[in-house]
Amino acid sequence: MSPLSAVTLNLEPLGPRFGAIVHDVDLATASDTQVAAIRAQLTERKVLFFRGQHALDPSGQVRLGNRLGELTASHPVVPGIDEDHTEIYALDSADDGYADVWHTDVTFMKRPPLGSILRAVTLPPTGGDTNWADLELAYEALSPPLRALADQLDARHDGSKDFGYYLAQRRQGQGSVWEGETVTSLDQVVHPVVRVHPETGRRSLFVNPGFTVAIEGVSEVESRHLLDVFFAAITKPEHIVRHRWAEGDVAMWDNRATAHYANRDYGDARRVMHRVTLRGDAPVGVEVLREQAAV
Repeated sequence: MSPLSAVTLNLEPLGPRFGAIVHDVDLATASDTQVAAIRAQLTERKVLFFRGQHALDPSGQVRLGNRLGELTASHPVVPGIDEDHTEIYALDSADDGYADVWHTDVTFMKRPPLGSILRAVTLPPTGGDTNWADLELAYEALSPPLRALADQLDARHDGSKDFGYYLAQRRQGQGSVWEGETVTSLDQVVHPVVRVHPETGRRSLFVNPGFTVAIEGVSEVESRHLLDVFFAAITKPEHIVRHRWAEGDVAMWDNRATAHYANRDYGDARRVMHRVTLRGDAPVGVEVLREQAAV
């Protein structure tokens, strides 16, 4: 263990392997050793929650993100909250900023984010909880024959349904700079159905109802039924942790091994959340690793 990761965090686990509340850390003033330990637990526990982070403002959220990794633009299509915080994506219910479908962030790009940091800004009096699903547990829940099949499959991801109109109409076809290029269209991308985590080597079901539209190389009927099976595995209650937000709360998650869903159950009240995302890498599947090992 390196000196930077030797600090012990005060963790309250939410399950044997998934989710934890981190106590006694002020994210605005965290030490280097604390940040290193948080980054290690982000990979291990997959979603972390921090209470009482009232000192964290937009600039502090950006600084925190840059200490944990390299921040992306706010979103491939949606701009940041202002010119000084181009990395922050506002999920504002007053501007249709909902996330009430299970999804993994930005899988419709070739290099989806590594992870995300979400900060509560304005909360409704009731409702608005967020749920996270463990995609590693979802993969393990499949029967061995189905896991073997999933290992061989690829799937198409598409962001045009949710963001195509925004790109064309509100941004006149000129989105954000993502991976060094300005986004001018939302073309479908192909990722492995089973992703091998680049740090742990663990496998997860890397599909989601929000952006995964079809399985490659099979009929439409087969694709629909396979995705139904995979989506059902993802959203089993025992694979999910649910967070009830309070003022000052911050959540972090490993986007390579989780999906999430924000409840839209607060009527006309306003809900505003600020998110930053860490730059990720292109998903690698089981078959690619087997081919590399055979060379």
